[in-house]
Amino acid sequence: MSFFKKIFSSEKKETLDKGLEKSKTNFFSKLTKAVAGKSKVDDEVLDNLEEILVASDVGVNTTLKIITRIENRVASDKYLGIEELNEILREEIAALLSETNTGEATEFVIPTQTKPYVLMVVGVNGVGKTTTIGKLAYQFKKAGYKVVLGAADTFRAAAIDQLQIWADRVGVPIVRQNMGSDPASVAFDTLQSAVAQNADVVIIDTAGRLHNKINLMNELTKVKRVMQKVVGDAPHDVLLVLDGSTGQNAFEQAKQFTAATEVTCLAVTKLDGTAKGGVVIGISDQFQIPVKYIGVGEGIEDLQVFNKYEFVDSFFK
Repeated sequence: MSFFKKIFSSEKKETLDKGLEKSKTNFFSKLTKAVAGKSKVDDEVLDNLEEILVASDVGVNTTLKIITRIENRVASDKYLGIEELNEILREEIAALLSETNTGEATEFVIPTQTKPYVLMVVGVNGVGKTTTIGKLAYQFKKAGYKVVLGAADTFRAAAIDQLQIWADRVGVPIVRQNMGSDPASVAFDTLQSAVAQNADVVIIDTAGRLHNKINLMNELTKVKRVMQKVVGDAPHDVLLVLDGSTGQNAFEQAKQFTAATEVTCLAVTKLDGTAKGGVVIGISDQFQIPVKYIGVGEGIEDLQVFNKYEFVDSFFK
């Protein structure tokens, strides 16, 4: 099928392959046992496959869609051998993800009609939010954009200091105030500074406290409202960062945050340290919110643009 033409550079693809190694090994060791002694895809194989997909954190609803697709293939092709199952899985999951019409990008780009492009980043503490912001700043700067960071997670001093370290490392300006300052005030100052510097990209870090959803909702709404006094249609995207290694917990966080604020895109981190990489497939399908970035390693280059074809190819090859 023409789905799997090579899109990434060999180096980038190698990083993706390596980052998904644990997920892939876990999946295929189970699949190999499930099809042992079988010559064709029958009901028992499909039942086993369903269990394996759910155990790989693809999620129940998405798994049922995948199984239905494979059942339809079995019915139309009449006879499908076990050796064809892997190829069919790749094709049907890529086709399922294609329905969201996202995951086509290969490079770190921003909308050309918007300047500055304002990205507000949300997510609970510990998911790799600040690190993702630092790596994004690096990638955008590398792509030739002028980047400004805003440290509006004023709830934790560590968050401000950590973002400062990333700003210094990447070589981009940061706007910060003291711990306990009003996050909306920091966002306002950041946008004013970005406009004065003629910046292309502004990335605003925000607090990730989910234990009180109403407070979080009010705070994020206020940050947005204050930003719009400087840039009328800001933020242009709200990026939710999720820790892929938490599996089903990442689904729960996605539910909570999408209830608290309008999330327009996702970043799934820490995929290299987990066998739960299937969570990317489930989240992408279930929330119909595009997964834009994935973290497949600790290096500064290891945040990648999510491309569904390359991802499925790496996961199932």
